[in-house]
Amino acid sequence: MRRREFVTLLSGVAAWPIVARAQQQTPLIGFLNAQTAAGYTHLVSAFTQGLNETGFVEGQNVTIEYRWADQHFDRILELAADLVRRQPTVLVGTGGAHMAVIAATKTIPIVVSFGGDPVKLGYVASLNHPGGNVTGVTVFSTDLEAKRLELINEVVPRGEIIGYLFDPNIDFADAGRREVETAARRIGRDIRIVEVSKDADLEKAFATVAELHVGGVLMAANPLFNNLRDHILAFTTRLKLPAVYETREFVAAGGLMSYGTNVPEVYRQVGIYTGRVLKGEKPADLPVLEPTKFDMSINLKTAKALGIDMPTSILLRANEIIE
Repeated sequence: MRRREFVTLLSGVAAWPIVARAQQQTPLIGFLNAQTAAGYTHLVSAFTQGLNETGFVEGQNVTIEYRWADQHFDRILELAADLVRRQPTVLVGTGGAHMAVIAATKTIPIVVSFGGDPVKLGYVASLNHPGGNVTGVTVFSTDLEAKRLELINEVVPRGEIIGYLFDPNIDFADAGRREVETAARRIGRDIRIVEVSKDADLEKAFATVAELHVGGVLMAANPLFNNLRDHILAFTTRLKLPAVYETREFVAAGGLMSYGTNVPEVYRQVGIYTGRVLKGEKPADLPVLEPTKFDMSINLKTAKALGIDMPTSILLRANEIIE
């Protein structure tokens, strides 16, 4: 769901009744993620690790109420409202759920992971001084789209089309698309945009990719794609397509290349900020953090299967090579 659609629903969400928790002895964290739990186990572990570093251990001195939208974006506002009614000490939004938690309350402290620039998107006043009740960690994933395009450009022969698969329904999608189109013009590549907003779209999207006879695929930064990893890899393998992804988990599972923010580190930092808010710090005073750790992974076994002689220029930049 686009941000402007959330804005129209904000007043209705804010009006929903709040039921206070009577005499709660331990702080409560409301944790909302737009994806499914199965694909995010390692990221939840990173989040709780960050909590632990600030002295909070789930089940001992803090309680966490988890809600997973399972990619049903029509339910995400309802899930956010349910958490608000439980009066959590802190509300956390990850995996594309940041819009919902921000729309759900203006009073409960919020820590989120942002996909794009939270200032340009209107979520905070500035990175250094967010103001209001929202802070968090930004992946700034759209700023990395051009770098991923440059990688696929190095392995797809000149003259062949590159497909760009993206979800138009996330708030930073337009910025990512513009960046890719600008970068493609700069390096003289023909880019074809293919939309994917849910699991059911994948087969049609890759059928379009096949009809276009693309030489390689760039998968946009998107938490949805992390959940659809196995399905996406099945299509790229069947079509024998080189592809570059946002996260290293794709490469570990058989994808060709990835470049992007170290996502577990983002979740750890969200956990740390959540712990700091539990200790009394205000989101308004906690600067939005920008990523400092990036992963670039290459699967040489996949490269060999695709008949690609990976350029030395790429190999030298990788911090992980799977053979």
